[in-house]
Amino acid sequence: MLGIQSVKTTALRPLEPLERDMVSVYDLLYDSLITIDDNYLPQPGLCESWEQGNNGKTWTFHLRSGVTFSDGTPLTAQDVVATAQHILDRANDEGAQDKGYYANLNYFVDKITATNDTTVTIRAKRSYWGLLYALTFPILPAAYVTADNPPGTGAYVVSTFEPSNYLWLQANANWWQNLPQVREIMIICHNTPGAVIESYEYARVDAIFTRSVSAAQYRSGTTAVSMDYRTNQLETLLMNHSASKLSSINVRKAIRYAIDVDKIAATVYMGMVKRTDTPAIPGSWMYNNNLGAYFVTDPDAARALLSEDGWYDSNEDGILDRVDGKGELEKLSLRLDVYEEPDNNVRVEAANQIAEALAAVGIECTVSVRTMADMERRLKAGNFDLALSSFAMDVCPDFGFLLMKNNTGNYGRYNSNDMDALCKELRSKTDQASFADTLYKIQTKFAEDCPFMCLYYRAGTVLTRRMYTTVRDVRELELLRGIDSFRSN
Repeated sequence: MLGIQSVKTTALRPLEPLERDMVSVYDLLYDSLITIDDNYLPQPGLCESWEQGNNGKTWTFHLRSGVTFSDGTPLTAQDVVATAQHILDRANDEGAQDKGYYANLNYFVDKITATNDTTVTIRAKRSYWGLLYALTFPILPAAYVTADNPPGTGAYVVSTFEPSNYLWLQANANWWQNLPQVREIMIICHNTPGAVIESYEYARVDAIFTRSVSAAQYRSGTTAVSMDYRTNQLETLLMNHSASKLSSINVRKAIRYAIDVDKIAATVYMGMVKRTDTPAIPGSWMYNNNLGAYFVTDPDAARALLSEDGWYDSNEDGILDRVDGKGELEKLSLRLDVYEEPDNNVRVEAANQIAEALAAVGIECTVSVRTMADMERRLKAGNFDLALSSFAMDVCPDFGFLLMKNNTGNYGRYNSNDMDALCKELRSKTDQASFADTLYKIQTKFAEDCPFMCLYYRAGTVLTRRMYTTVRDVRELELLRGIDSFRSN
């Protein structure tokens, strides 16, 4: 029996998920063309193989034989095309405010067609190995793409669904793999993270997954097995390069030296984060581990860089200053904006610790708590100095939206021709080895330029009284991966 948070989902629409926890449920009901393995590499899912043509501009996928949907109808290439086309049509609908959960497919796919019943051909918008990561959306029958509770090819089928109450899953007798070892799963819906934890605490459910920091107290208990999982939420400290003081690379690097991110992770988040110094996923094949010297905590190095820029404490008030171009005394004072998440007040506490660390090296830092809407306006207008902000990172490891000039997530106005060239180079790679090599170069340039600080990926915890999976990479949106094949001792 599993406990999740779900109050918005009134109909099962796998292409239009409304809640994070429900995406992990959909992962049991529907399969995708491509899957991502424990090494975070693309592997065959509903396709058994693929090949490139035309220098990576054309991709051909061959479907597995004998795969049927839960209602017994066979999977065909037309189902794959219909599902993808629905996603693309919505993403390209100029009148739609919500472009859809899988709208990023539009950045990769120019055209998708069925050559025959078992062959899908994709004409890519660019020659790009990252295309494979975009093909992890659930495949639905062509006739049910817009239907509620459509048949799937996954390990389970829905027996009963009572919105905001419970969801009962049973093993799919028509699944193309072995019949699941866990034959039934009862999922109980709760309205808040606290209610999910309370349900576990009072043994109403056997397992839960939660991002709530308050769950940390159970991670070392003897009555539960805990599994930490990484989310796709990257927490950052943005730096506005158009602010005169932050246009200096010395000031930006001094800020990076001053802040003890490990301390914030341990004391504010109770260890429920995955530390990272770059936008890449730590511990994965894409992470550049050779940059540690750039990311140490060293207040003395911070002070030296600030002194190099002419900042010193002339009146011994603890705040660095210098004479500006007009002959007036200018203080090294910065604003730090932060917005808070519902049911979670840890980000403000993190901002206060950052302000204290900066004060220790002579940087005056004023923390202002904003609403999310106000923060969005300020980021887009460039009306900030520093900002604690998070980004939902795409499944495809491409950070260009954060780093390229004038791109959607580059709120700090970072401008580097070399970085732009590297990001464009990445988007021309058609194999994993050269893709990884370019990602390493991007991270090196990131470390050298300090456009902003990456702090950590938010993490969550699975608490369970019975182990249900052996996967190494437990990740959000696929938190039940492996339950179908797990055999308990």
